Parts: sequence; structure tokens; C-alpha cells
Amino acid sequence: MIRIMKLLAGFLGIALVIWIAKFAYDYKISKLQSANNAYATSITAEVREKQLDCLAVNIYHEAGHEPFEGKAAVAQVTLNRADSGKFPKDICKVVYQKNIVYDKVLCQFSWYCEGKAGLKPKNKVAYEQSMEAAKKVLLEGFRLPSLENAMYYHADYVNPKWNKERVAKIGAHIFYSDNPSKGK
Repeated sequence: MIRIMKLLAGFLGIALVIWIAKFAYDYKISKLQSANNAYATSITAEVREKQLDCLAVNIYHEAGHEPFEGKAAVAQVTLNRADSGKFPKDICKVVYQKNIVYDKVLCQFSWYCEGKAGLKPKNKVAYEQSMEAAKKVLLEGFRLPSLENAMYYHADYVNPKWNKERVAKIGAHIFYSDNPSKGK
């Protein structure tokens, strides 16, 4: 009889542990889903259109003459920055971000400081291609694996002597992660 009671107590203990674990799992999943839903619902169609336009304009000015891969690379770096926590979360704020260093205004993307922000794209075909690249990257999740951690890039004809890890050269741009250079 004692054996049966011990066995029954053991089964009840196991059942209780399983029930608590399932409750904790369901609770955690529901919290994650509600957090994701809150974030997802904060992005309206109007906001997404504005982000898409900001991304396309940035691609146009930075890589409008590049093939698709170069355009996608610029878009991916822009999104990597927005997702990094080191830059604003909003794509438009990343694109139009300015910093002041020693009384000098520095833009994250040079075309913005050059006064091209208010100008409409002149090359309609290049802008349409830039918009297509923006849609592929932002809306469809297209990514270039080599740029998973890329946060910076520059044209291949300049050498800013960054202490960052070079991760790729695509078209006329060299891409870097935030990691210190490993001599690449």
C-alpha cells in the first residue's frame, strides 16, 4: 500500500511539474505575441510607405547607378542600423540622421549633407530600380548573407581608415561590420 501511495505521489508530482512548465511556456509565448502585435500594429500602411520612400531615396542617392546587389546592400546596411540599437529605430531617422562633431555637421549618408534631400530624383529609371530594391529588402526580407552584420560602407575611391572589419566589396562600395579590423 505504501508503494502504491509513493507511486501515486510521484505521478502527481510529475504531473504538477509538467502543468507548471506548460503554464510558464504558454505565459511566455502570450507575452511575446502581445509584444510583437503591439509593435506590428504601430506600423501603419502610411508609416511603412514613408519608410519605403526614405529607403528608396537613400538607395537612389547612394547606389542609383549600381546593379541590384549594390542597391540591396545599401538598403540592408540602412536596415541593419535601424535594428542595431546604435542608431534610431525609424528608417527615415537613420537616413536623415545628422551629428555635430567639433561644430561640424556630419550626415550618416553624404548626399543628405550635400543638400540633395529636397531634390526629386532626376533619373526616373534609377529611382524605380531603387524602389524595387527597397521593396525587396524591406517588405520581402531579401538579404545578402555577407552583409548580415554590416553597419557601414564607403565608396571604393576613398579610404577613411576605419578600424572596422571589412566584410564585402559590392560594386563601388566597401562594407564593414562594427568589429575592429582583422587586417582584411
